[in-house]
Amino acid sequence: MQWNFDKKRFMEEALKEAQKAFLKGEVPVGCVIVKDSQIVAKAHNRVEELSDPTAHAEILALREAASKLGVKELRNCEMFVTLEPCPMCAGAIALSGLKKLYFGAFNEKHGGVVGKFFILQEYSIPWERIDCRDCSKILQDFFIDLRKGTPEKDL
Repeated sequence: MQWNFDKKRFMEEALKEAQKAFLKGEVPVGCVIVKDSQIVAKAHNRVEELSDPTAHAEILALREAASKLGVKELRNCEMFVTLEPCPMCAGAIALSGLKKLYFGAFNEKHGGVVGKFFILQEYSIPWERIDCRDCSKILQDFFIDLRKGTPEKDL
């Protein structure tokens, strides 16, 4: 029971990061990395803000966790991210050796885990989808607003 509560709590923290991205006009993806039931890194997409195509939430969180922990391999860490990682992020996750990946929404168009590519399978990194309607909804709202040309900044 405690573990299910923790998974929900960590996904809610990732969703808070996604909301930060939404408010900045970034694709609303948020990520947290956890070690021993403690959050060691948090990030959200900052591609537009940094003019950096690699500034995805997962990449930024991996960098922060590795820096804080002083290691390049995060074998004792788990990642919670609101959207299934793209191939670039899935590759970085695989190379970091994460213990497990959890994501909230499928990425059917660009998914690097199960949506389109199966990168983590080659590295035996386990993953689990956590059904998170809010993770899907924030993405839907963002792209609806983007198509209208008027991104909403209030959640």
